[in-house]
Amino acid sequence: MKTIGSKRLAAVACAGLLALATACGTSSGDGDGGGPKAAEEQGGFTAPDVPMMEELGDMEGEVNILAWPGYAEDGSTDKSIDWVTPFEEKTGCQANVKYFATSDEAIQLMKSGEYDVVSASGDASLRLIAGGDAAPVNTDLLTNYPDIEDFLKDQPWNSVDGQMYGVPHGWGANLLMYNPDVVDPAPTGWSAVFDDASQYAGKVTAYDSPIYIADAALYLMNTQPDLGIKDPYALDEDQLAAAVDLLKKQKANVSEYWSDYLKEVAAFKSGDSVIGTTWQVIASTIGDKVEAFLPDEGSTGWSDTWMISADAPDPNCGYAWMDYITSPEAQAAVAEYFGEAPANTLACDLTSDTSFCDTYHAKDAAYADQIHYWTTPIAQCLDGRTDVTCTDYGDWTTAWTEVKG
Repeated sequence: MKTIGSKRLAAVACAGLLALATACGTSSGDGDGGGPKAAEEQGGFTAPDVPMMEELGDMEGEVNILAWPGYAEDGSTDKSIDWVTPFEEKTGCQANVKYFATSDEAIQLMKSGEYDVVSASGDASLRLIAGGDAAPVNTDLLTNYPDIEDFLKDQPWNSVDGQMYGVPHGWGANLLMYNPDVVDPAPTGWSAVFDDASQYAGKVTAYDSPIYIADAALYLMNTQPDLGIKDPYALDEDQLAAAVDLLKKQKANVSEYWSDYLKEVAAFKSGDSVIGTTWQVIASTIGDKVEAFLPDEGSTGWSDTWMISADAPDPNCGYAWMDYITSPEAQAAVAEYFGEAPANTLACDLTSDTSFCDTYHAKDAAYADQIHYWTTPIAQCLDGRTDVTCTDYGDWTTAWTEVKG
């Protein structure tokens, strides 16, 4: 991986691609491009009536951006890392960037009405829609939208009833990483860190977040079909209990739970950890000492979305930013710096590392289809069940505390 990609280090990792908060739910939308239907229901929630922008007007002169660290670099971190200045020069919109550390923080800031756009992870996007804080996006006003990979569009975390509520930005999978000098034979799937974890007692690492419960649920979905898990983010009380039990057994073999990018890098380099969950950017940073892959049974992962505020004070500059940040040039810069697959794969011809998009599987729809993208668990079961109440993120937070002890 290119050196600049590792410069985000703790800033991005500590902010996390996901720090989830208590769930709300989804709202309804209109697939004809006319915005959401008022008082329509989907999944038990009433959709707020938020209008969609019909045409572009004059630029307001500025745009207020909420972003994960590494998504809107203006040269202040590194003079050579700057894709905000070209946007300002092109549009005349001054970009006022504020970084946030968690999805919950981003949602609270969006409620202030002071910000135009936000880079929302899958947990935040549905809550922004349900709260009436995000407006449906008129993709016809975005010149780069047709070039975004189709497998990222019209998904449960960025659309409702066929209406897009944002523009896909970047994505990635949670991978299984191991040290081949120690882990022999090579693992073939997630059993290596769950049922077979005792082979590497005290050397297994796992992601430190309640959302990691979904990883256990996905494993159980594949290995214990009698539990009836159809979606790793839709767990009733019994299914959650089974996932918690599996995680408690795993804990006996865990060296550490990581959320800090640097901690996992250091642990694998020192040998304190030899197998566990990772991101491609971490594996690339460590280098030849490790192998990382997406097991055949699939994995969890993320897909981030640029969304525009329902109360955007500068909607024209907001649309200009969403269009610019999904251009090939900007996508290439962000993807390499941040360490994720670009949504607009025309960026692949512009990355300094010619193999970057192959490494991150940017054009591989079959690969992307194996990922169960992070979504906030809610009481209304995301798998469509209506005969039970599912556990929500508050339940998962309590359960995670129980797992870690």
